[in-house]
Amino acid sequence: MRRIALVTLVVGDYDEAIRFYTEALGFRLVEDAPRPDGSRWVVVRPDDREAGTDLLLARAKDEAQQARVGDQTGGRVGFFLHTDDFARDHARMLGAGVTFLEEPRHEPYGSVAVFQDLYGNRWDLLQPAD
Repeated sequence: MRRIALVTLVVGDYDEAIRFYTEALGFRLVEDAPRPDGSRWVVVRPDDREAGTDLLLARAKDEAQQARVGDQTGGRVGFFLHTDDFARDHARMLGAGVTFLEEPRHEPYGSVAVFQDLYGNRWDLLQPAD
C-alpha cells in the first residue's frame, strides 16, 4: 500500500500555526520536536485516525520561502478538509474565528465552502455527497 503521509505547509511561525490548526480547525498536534539546526518538526493531523495525510508545519527559512507563506498555490484552493458533518464543523470553525470566503454551497459532489487559514491559503471544507 502507498499513500501520501505528509504535506509540507510553509508557515511564518510555529506557535501561531499550531494554535490555529489545533484551536481553530480542531486538528491534533502529533509531534513538535526540536531539530539540531534550530528548526522544529511539527506535525498536525485532522483527527485521530492514522490513515489520513498529516501536515508538516515548516517555518519559512529564507526570503523565497517567506514569499510563499499564504500563497503556496497561487491563490487556488490547495487543501481539502473532508468532514462527515459539514454543518457542525462549519459552525465550530466560524465560532473559532475562521474566515470563510463564501457561503456554504450544495453541489452534486457535496456541501462545500472555501475558507482561508491564518496566512491566507485557501481550503475547501467539504462533506462529500453520499
